[in-house]
Amino acid sequence: MIKEFRDFIAKGNVMDMAVGIIIGAAFTAIVTSLVGDIINPIIALFTGGIDFSGWFYALDGNDYASIKAAQDAGAPVFAIGQFIMAVINFLIVAFVVFILVKMVNRIKDAAARKEAAAPEAPKGPTELEVLLEIRDSLKRE
Repeated sequence: MIKEFRDFIAKGNVMDMAVGIIIGAAFTAIVTSLVGDIINPIIALFTGGIDFSGWFYALDGNDYASIKAAQDAGAPVFAIGQFIMAVINFLIVAFVVFILVKMVNRIKDAAARKEAAAPEAPKGPTELEVLLEIRDSLKRE
């Protein structure tokens, strides 16, 4: 059982997946910062200074100064702004992954075309050519 597990872990697919997960986790911090620190302020600029990440609706009917205040009071909250931010994060990540996959596929296609275009190395004579040469040399003797 340990040997099977070791063989499973040693497969390239598992290692590639592990690297992808680690890079994806690191990439999440970058995307979160991009959305929170760059995209949200731009959207706030176009919406008249409204920061939509703080949009929420307290279901208990009370007015709270912030979503944190509502959550601290134990009120059930629809965190609309946080949901919008999560959707924007997802779209950005999906777009970047799309671009990365597209670039990798382009590189693979270029490598495949290069291999296909490379002339084959000249091979030695075929079996038929060798037999014909032997026949011809025997005829001359």
